Amino acid sequence: MAVNSAVSGAAERAMRSTLLTLSHRKSLGRLATRVPITRPMVRRFICGETLDEALPSIRRLHDLGMGTTVDVLGESVTAEADARAAAGRYPAVFDALVANGLDHNVSLKPTQMGLGISKELATETIGSIMAKASEVNGFVRIDMEDHTTTDDTFAVWRAVRPAGAGDLDKADIGIVLQAALKRSEVDVEQIIAERGRVRLCKGAYKEPASVAHQEKADVDAAYERLMLRLIREGNYPGLATHDPKLIQRAVSVAKAEGIGPERFEFQMLYGVRRDLQEQLNAAGWRVRVYVPFGEQWYPYFMRRLAERPANVAFILRSVWNDRGSK
Repeated sequence: MAVNSAVSGAAERAMRSTLLTLSHRKSLGRLATRVPITRPMVRRFICGETLDEALPSIRRLHDLGMGTTVDVLGESVTAEADARAAAGRYPAVFDALVANGLDHNVSLKPTQMGLGISKELATETIGSIMAKASEVNGFVRIDMEDHTTTDDTFAVWRAVRPAGAGDLDKADIGIVLQAALKRSEVDVEQIIAERGRVRLCKGAYKEPASVAHQEKADVDAAYERLMLRLIREGNYPGLATHDPKLIQRAVSVAKAEGIGPERFEFQMLYGVRRDLQEQLNAAGWRVRVYVPFGEQWYPYFMRRLAERPANVAFILRSVWNDRGSK
């Protein structure tokens, strides 16, 4: 039994590594977006390629009593014009969210905003989105990408964050910590001191052992430590996990220590564990769903598959069953 478990674990790690490697293949991404068979698979995790396609999904979640954060998919741009164009899409997103009475909450990738070109360009583009957020009393979340961008991402976040930010009733910009990165144990203390708004996730990038935990048990343990620190002392953290054990641990500690639902929220991905999202929401805990849309969905989609390689077979079966029932 132990041998079989070890073999299974090794196979899953190999599959995850392969999927993460493929997520960087732009040629495969271009091919994938042109092949019709991928569309039913993709729509499980991505709610459309345009804002108009995404709005009904955002409305449905809102009507269920859940919060949302909207991401216009894209990353790793290499041309300044592309970074400026990506930033230019976000004001329209905010306007649509305001017009429809939905959460004024968005997420973005720093390399989509030009971080790979220069820190100054990313500061300018993300700063322009933050200016729009301030107009509508909105919230922006800067996602965290692989470890090579971490320091620059923190620098941009600090540069564009409004003076005196931290009040939940005012516009603000948040940051993400990845439990897999060993440095997050130190980063969390600094962000707590700055009253920063943290989304805590496990990490969805292939990182070297020198900077990141490699075993699932180690990542889970790091997540729990950071999670409890943020629940107790953080400024309305977002706990981004679909792990029932970690969620139950958060709920148990919150109840035992008198930490109410107004102090933090659970965050989950569109299309992942919808049953768990609805259970937590029904139990009175706050839930926010990360809702991505856009034509540049391939890297994001591949990372979702890599997080749980069993999703590959599951989605293929679902697509086949859907085709057979028509």
